[in-house]
Amino acid sequence: MFTSSFFGEFIGTALLLIIGNGVVANVVLNKTKGNNSGWIVITIGWAMAVFLGVYTSVKLGGSGHLNPAVTIAMTAFNDFDSSLLIPYLIAQFGGAILGTTLVWIAYKQHFDETTDANNKLAVFCNSPAIRSSFYNSFTEALGTFVLVFGVLAMTPSAATLGTLDALPVALLLLGIGLSLGGPTGYAINPARDLGPRIAHFILPIKNKRDSDWSYSLIPVVAPIIGALLAAWLYKCCL
Repeated sequence: MFTSSFFGEFIGTALLLIIGNGVVANVVLNKTKGNNSGWIVITIGWAMAVFLGVYTSVKLGGSGHLNPAVTIAMTAFNDFDSSLLIPYLIAQFGGAILGTTLVWIAYKQHFDETTDANNKLAVFCNSPAIRSSFYNSFTEALGTFVLVFGVLAMTPSAATLGTLDALPVALLLLGIGLSLGGPTGYAINPARDLGPRIAHFILPIKNKRDSDWSYSLIPVVAPIIGALLAAWLYKCCL
């Protein structure tokens, strides 16, 4: 199981979360240099996180998925090697937990200085601006649909991305964040949300709130549905 492909996916996902959740920490935590710098900073930071994560994953032998929804959809409809499915899911969730834990260590003093427990949770995982199971699920599914269909349109062999594919994927994610990120924070990746949510639950964060488990299924299930629909529709279009 522990092949170069596994480690590529693990390290790529860890880097994704270090940069992605790192930029959120920089914006929402107290006394940082980037405090209150806004949504544009967050979306650009996440786009750069995707670029680094995909590029590194592919360089180290992974497929650059970094996202269980993508891996599941590629396995179902794009001839991705099914024997890699479980190892990839383990790598993605494990990398997400590791990456976010490193962000917590880097920003430990700022977590201690931040009194708003919701802002602390926001560094780890998503929560909707207006809570609605249907609309939040629809938004996450739609965002992931756009991601997967867009990646397939740009790189039809998306079962395994190449290093040059990292930039268009990053730009696509930037567009999704700017356009569809407002309602839920655009998790569009089960590992990106659930892995850090588990880390938030486990880590000894000063004056933290609960980990909002009542919302946790939406950023897991909805992206998988959106990714499967995108991969199926793209295959039908072919």
